[in-house]
Amino acid sequence: MKKFQANDRLTPWLMATALSVVLAACGGGGQAPILGAGSVSPVVAPTVTVVTPFAGALNVAPNTKTITAAFSKTMDAATLTAASFTLACPLATPVTGGTVSYLADSKIATLTLPAVLPSATVCTATITTAAKDSIGVSLANNHTWQFTTSATTDVTAPTVTLVNPIDTATGVATNTAVKATFSEAMDPLTVTSANFALFKGLIQDVNPVAGTVSINPLNTIGTFTPNANLVVNTDYTARVTTGAKDQAGNALAVNKVWTFKTAPVATVTPLVVLNMAQPFGTFGGSAGMTNMGITTQVNGDIGTIATGTSAITGFHDASNIYTETPSNIGLVTGKIFTCTNSTTGTNVAGPSAPDCAVATQSRLDAQTAYIALAAMPAVGQSAAPGANLAGVTLLPGTYVAPGGSFLIEGGDLTLDAQGDANATWVFKMASTLTVGGPGAAAPQSIILAGGALAKNVFWQVGSAATINAGGGGTMVGTIIAQDGVTFSTADNVNIVTLNGRALSLVASVTMVNTVVNVPAQ
Repeated sequence: MKKFQANDRLTPWLMATALSVVLAACGGGGQAPILGAGSVSPVVAPTVTVVTPFAGALNVAPNTKTITAAFSKTMDAATLTAASFTLACPLATPVTGGTVSYLADSKIATLTLPAVLPSATVCTATITTAAKDSIGVSLANNHTWQFTTSATTDVTAPTVTLVNPIDTATGVATNTAVKATFSEAMDPLTVTSANFALFKGLIQDVNPVAGTVSINPLNTIGTFTPNANLVVNTDYTARVTTGAKDQAGNALAVNKVWTFKTAPVATVTPLVVLNMAQPFGTFGGSAGMTNMGITTQVNGDIGTIATGTSAITGFHDASNIYTETPSNIGLVTGKIFTCTNSTTGTNVAGPSAPDCAVATQSRLDAQTAYIALAAMPAVGQSAAPGANLAGVTLLPGTYVAPGGSFLIEGGDLTLDAQGDANATWVFKMASTLTVGGPGAAAPQSIILAGGALAKNVFWQVGSAATINAGGGGTMVGTIIAQDGVTFSTADNVNIVTLNGRALSLVASVTMVNTVVNVPAQ
């Protein structure tokens, strides 16, 4: 058995430079065509990706002070004004006197309202085509959404429900970004470096760490990103103060303070950050997801931005069932995030706007990760063992399919970390990934050796991935494919196992008696 290694671990500046070039070619994000086939995407207009309150939201507190919109691209702050970002309650009564702010690190515009909104009223928010991105490209169309206020004001203080690293954690990677998850949407203008800080040591307000603070498009997760890697074997104290407020202006009741300690040696988190796509075992892009068989189980979330009653078939979680039959039952132990209604459950009357917003942003985060993978230079191509990876052992590195496609047919693939818990493998292909065979009946597997971890394996697939068409076998890693992922084929009863994720950007994900285990991060 042969061993191959690609000695092309990227330095941070090289990866950032390569990614900036690719993002510039793609117009910075949005719904541009994905890289992978060597073509350059045209410049595209920015889009509004997530808004709060959500479109169609009911019972919005009339004392809501901020309306926010997240964009697909970095915007020109000068074009986001009280003239280009407006609110009317009702349509004939514009709210005047508000101010608009823009947080470039978060790509979020915030309209701060001057007064309490009328109760039990439909309000209409609009962002016009006067809003432009950083290179002067306008929104293609006005973006308008509505929500309905309630008769009850919001006086409940938000809380921090989850932190990362967890309190008193040890062995924390030195390039960790510190996160705080809130119980509700926050005013992004209050989740800033003034209210979210990190200190070296166990004493607050001593030895502050330089860094930047951002918030996710749902305004629920604040992130403190240090300007430089943390010091090894060192205690740190993180703090979110009562200056952080929800969208109704309610402040945290008390400061949230937690501590952690870095690893005794320099360690790093995975090469590619999935952000909101991280908890998903499968994602069906803009087309949907289908399950056949009764032994399918996804130990994580699933989602799609597809609409229509057939967008998700053969799955259920604790709250909703999506077109299951006695012979097609798929258990989701996490949550199903979708933009369509269920056949039974809490979403039977229509899709959940918050769930659709999560799905929308998760797809964008998966797309960003795809672009980051595609941007990695092909330095290791000369070390690739060929198109068929069967029967070989690969050391960490970035491997590029010499003919555009990778196969694992005729034997298993072994990934050997040689004791390095941070060892990372990236497999890039302009076209297809095929695991299993030759012929449909021969399953193949990926073997992890030497401490290799499934969370550190990535497959960037330019078109579609087919995993063990005959059933059986174990696949490893996060697959991000442009044109869908297929596991097994109809009527196969042998379970296919994926220790990783299958994220499709456009086409559907199809599963037959498949078990997916989302790796711990």
